[in-house]
Amino acid sequence: MKNKLFATAETQMHHILQTGRFLLRSQTAWHGCSSVANMMQAVCVDVPGGPESLLLRSVSRPQPKDGEVLIKVHAAALNRADLLQRRGLYPPPPGESDIMGLEVAGTVDSLGPGVKMDWKPDDRVMALLCGGGYAEYVSVPEELLMSVPSNLTLSQAAAIPEAWLTAFQLLVFIAQVKEGEVVLVHAGGSGVGTAAVQLVRLFGAVPVVTAGSEEKLKMAEKLGAAAGFNYREESFAKGVQDLTGGKGANVILDCIGGCNWEQNVSCLSVDGRWVLYGTMGGRAVEGDLLGKLLSKRGHLLSSLLRSRSLQYKADLVKAFSHRVLPHFSAQSASLRPVIDSSFSLEDVAEAHRHMEANRNMGKIIINVIPPKQGTQ
Repeated sequence: MKNKLFATAETQMHHILQTGRFLLRSQTAWHGCSSVANMMQAVCVDVPGGPESLLLRSVSRPQPKDGEVLIKVHAAALNRADLLQRRGLYPPPPGESDIMGLEVAGTVDSLGPGVKMDWKPDDRVMALLCGGGYAEYVSVPEELLMSVPSNLTLSQAAAIPEAWLTAFQLLVFIAQVKEGEVVLVHAGGSGVGTAAVQLVRLFGAVPVVTAGSEEKLKMAEKLGAAAGFNYREESFAKGVQDLTGGKGANVILDCIGGCNWEQNVSCLSVDGRWVLYGTMGGRAVEGDLLGKLLSKRGHLLSSLLRSRSLQYKADLVKAFSHRVLPHFSAQSASLRPVIDSSFSLEDVAEAHRHMEANRNMGKIIINVIPPKQGTQ
């Protein structure tokens, strides 16, 4: 009897231990799945440097804060600012994600508390960001979201937010371009350049461009440029003066800076507006810039978008959505994003090399979700 009781107790203890191990394994597995579910793939930079410093790794998925929407990213797009940030020369604003990427398109994953607009899960959206776009998910203030036009893929939509909002801001908010004015757009084959040419035409003004190849000039002319000048082979200042009968350009959109200053002032009209938004050609200026600018009564304006306040960006998105976004739709379709090439997230370093070589005409897209797998 004693042996039987001992055997029974031993059997019960064995059962309890086995059950305990099962529960422990289940609990561990559950926590593991939960941990994995809260992670995502993102491109990180530990040490600033060249394209080889871009690292794809698993990081924590962002959680939408009050008034924010979590986007499942299908595609992002490259910008020159990304190259500067990778080198450690253009850090994100305080409190923003240190992951690169200033524009994305994707679908709504979830809503944070306090979201007021009528966004729903799986809505197709595109967004302007301060950072965080090179990732599978990004959390965005709802004011910076825009609906993707039905006739555009998500890869195409990713080419719109940063480039087109920058061009719109420069033309409308800063330069206040008017119908009939001549607008000189430097880097006419870039993302901002291709957007600016189309917007200038939309606003009833006359776009003129500079670019470094005949191929880029031909593309700009197809988009609506009245003329184009190869800055490697000719004086764009003389070209603009000849085109305008000596009157000059009313507005100059300049992402080049230093090396162009003399030609810019030379072809600027009296009371013209020279809008500086980049310094790809250097920051230093030597010579009589102020005297020559003064003689033209010229306005030297400058602008950046990334460091602007949320309210400013919200106003910009609202104005763009009202005035420009309908022109991407199937009904008129007078505007289109220009796509140069597409890369996978794993090949982001190659995408950076492509941009640094200045080979792109239009936007470079990073497909976070391959188009055939996502609703692109």
